[in-house]
Amino acid sequence: MNDTLDPKAPRDLEQSPSSHDLDVSVANPDKTRWQQLSPVVACGAGLFSDGYLQAVIGPVNTILSTIYPVQYAGSSAAQNVSSIAFAGTVVGQLFFGYTSDHYSRKWSLLVSTVILFVFAALGAGSYGAGGSISGLFAALTAYRFLLGIGIGGEYPAGSVGCAEASGELKAGTRNRWFCLFTNTQIDFGFVMGTLIPMIITAARPNDLGLVWRLSLGLGVIPPLSLFWIRMKLKEPESVKKSAFRRGKTPYWLAAKFYGPRLLLVMAVWFIYDFLTYPFSIYSSKFIAVIQPNAALWQTFGWSCLVNFFYLPGAILGSFTSDWLGPRRALMIFVAAQGILGFIMAGCYEYLGTAKNIAAFVVVYGIFLALGEMGPGDNIGLVASKTCATGVRGQYYAIAAATGKIGAFIGNYIFPYIEAAGGGSKTVRGGQYPFYVASALCFVSAFLVYWLPQINQDTIEVEDLRFKDYLVSHGYDITGMGSDIRVLPREESKFEQ
Repeated sequence: MNDTLDPKAPRDLEQSPSSHDLDVSVANPDKTRWQQLSPVVACGAGLFSDGYLQAVIGPVNTILSTIYPVQYAGSSAAQNVSSIAFAGTVVGQLFFGYTSDHYSRKWSLLVSTVILFVFAALGAGSYGAGGSISGLFAALTAYRFLLGIGIGGEYPAGSVGCAEASGELKAGTRNRWFCLFTNTQIDFGFVMGTLIPMIITAARPNDLGLVWRLSLGLGVIPPLSLFWIRMKLKEPESVKKSAFRRGKTPYWLAAKFYGPRLLLVMAVWFIYDFLTYPFSIYSSKFIAVIQPNAALWQTFGWSCLVNFFYLPGAILGSFTSDWLGPRRALMIFVAAQGILGFIMAGCYEYLGTAKNIAAFVVVYGIFLALGEMGPGDNIGLVASKTCATGVRGQYYAIAAATGKIGAFIGNYIFPYIEAAGGGSKTVRGGQYPFYVASALCFVSAFLVYWLPQINQDTIEVEDLRFKDYLVSHGYDITGMGSDIRVLPREESKFEQ
């Protein structure tokens, strides 16, 4: 287990003889290309809903503050509505992490899909009893929390299933397909979550009530469109081979084996979400400060352009994850993001002006793109491929939930960071968030150094390593699916 923390121990699993000399592949050569790829699409693409429903609340928040400048903007409702989905997501991640390991990846995913559809629709139709404004805000807050539970299920059931299904694809391409149908889908959702309100606002600038309801209501389309293909899903091959289907899960042994590694993954994910979600949701605030007289649809348009920079970062990063490996790519690009963040802070006095709005958006967008090339694409890969199948859903869920806690905290702390510099309308108030973000990027890069390298067969190798560890501690692995092999003793690395 010390190979996670000891810098002298071998961390490069690409050099492990087990990944080359053992037959660890779960690929089925009898399947067609689409049969191999469709589970990756079905499991991962639902994260578009996460990106859309999280991003759209930024413009909705702005619209509600415009419609109700006293009742909404001047109350805690504004913070609650924008942040409460994160709390629900944490609950959903932990719950569905357990069910995806103990019952089924497929059915956990289907239940979360239904929750997404129902509460996206109810959120759009939020109404206070007797026309009460405060009742409207309370209803919207409650629906956003329950919606978050459905979003949470997409992580341990969807992303984990996507990672496992990618093991049946061609070696050398597995990381990119995972990234393209998980993180890239979230980022595409970010773009659409600001583009849709912009289009509707431009078309109906005097009917903002319609704008925010329709923007939320369109969130029912993504989960509904995936329901049929998810009904056709089968459990991944690695689950059939290595899940704990009989007997109790050895949590204590799993904690001893994976605990230190999980703590590192949790810390990196916390930092990433602490920075990413507030910067996305509050991007319209930056633009509004720089261009205070812009029409509302123009403000949303600039925010959409900012969010668009996530996409090239995520797409390019999906390929570098295969070329460099997830750990190395994460470390390089998060450090580059930190460097650019410090440059932005130093130049904010010039960038944060109306005449330089285009330059600000481009540089800010590159800052966000680097974050996607680093932790955005690779933290999910690290979380899903550095533990064994039997506990992967819960391992991933704990790491992802920590990230959402970071996003939740970031949304609340972000205004205080601005205030510490004198407010968002001052140069220091604009600089402080970038100083904090950049410093945390370097902390993240340092933590990533201690993680293991990941190769194309790491999922299969980890299953064998964990079974080897369990056997050495007297656990009966005969109830762990159809594959009860362990690594040859000389190739076992858990004791290092």
